[in-house]
Formats: sequence, structure tokens, C-alpha cells
Amino acid sequence: MFTQLPALQKLIRQLQRVPYLASKNIYRIACYFLTSDDKQIEAFCQAILEAKKNIKHCSLCYNWTEHQELCSICLSEKRDKRIICVVETWHDLWALENAGQYLGVYHVLGGALCPLEGIGPDHLTIKQLLVRLTTAEVDELIFATNPTPEGEATASYIHAKMNKIPIKVSRLASGVPIGASLEYMDRVTISKALLGRQPF
Repeated sequence: MFTQLPALQKLIRQLQRVPYLASKNIYRIACYFLTSDDKQIEAFCQAILEAKKNIKHCSLCYNWTEHQELCSICLSEKRDKRIICVVETWHDLWALENAGQYLGVYHVLGGALCPLEGIGPDHLTIKQLLVRLTTAEVDELIFATNPTPEGEATASYIHAKMNKIPIKVSRLASGVPIGASLEYMDRVTISKALLGRQPF
């Protein structure tokens, strides 16, 4: 059916490369683009290009920032710089921020260790975290990696590398469902998990 529509085939192939995009929605999205006004499409593409150009990683915690080296959390004087919460992704950071209970700072790893997918320590910001722990005044490190085998392995790996760094280490408390992602949890669950965190 699509053999006579090479431009549509190309669009579908590009949409299929987008992670987390359900296969059943790809054709609907393609239809949306094809039936949208040219100005809407141009504005959409321009927004993507501007975001790609202007948004970058914070040089300290690897959160997203725009037009400056440090993100707004790292720059805030209201945040306790002595407490660092380690998360896998920006989505997890956002989930914790939405809970409104945490007033420390973060470190975004950029994922979790997963040898089957070729993700090792060098693919994450683990080295940068360890440097940060040895050069800054830090009292506590909170592991908020997801309660998955990959998240647990990542936390254990980092903890093993910290054996000579004398700071308190804790992790999110129970209440976080096994196998779940922080991104999809409600505020109450996240708040209880933060308030009831236990030593690692």
C-alpha cells in the first residue's frame, strides 16, 4: 500500500526510531503531521531545533539547563548542597521534584548499568559523581535509582566505589513498588519513600 508513497514511508521510519512511542500511534501521528497546517509543522520543527541547540546538561549534576552552565537547582541558595540524591534520568528527578519534599541537590546518572544493552560505568556519569563526592562538602548521598535489577546493580556498584568516602549513604524507603519507575509514581508514594529512607 505504501510502496507508492516513499515520503510517507520515510516519515514512518523516522517515527519508529523514537523511543517510548507506541507502534499503534505511529500512523496516527503521521496522519496528524500530514493534515496539520504548514505553519504548525514549521513551529513544531523549530521548537525541536531550538531545544536541541539551547538545552544542555548542567556541568555539575547533569540535569537539563538552558543558557547557563549550572541548572536552577544547583544555583538555588535554598537547596542543601550537602545532600545529593542520585537518580537515573531527568524523568526521575522531575518526579521527585513534583513530590515537593526534597530540598537537597541531585546527580543524574543518565541511565543504569545494563551489560546486555552494552551500558557500562563509562556510559554513565558515575566518575563525575565520585569526583564530586571527594571535592565537595557532602554529608549524605541518597540512592534513588529505580527498584529494578539494573537500578539495584547501579546503586551497589557506586556504593562499592565509595568505600573510602566517609559520608552517610541511604536509599529510598519501601513504598516504592518493585519493578516500577519513579516517573510513573504518585506524589504520596514518592514523599513517603523519601521521608522513610533507610541506610544502604
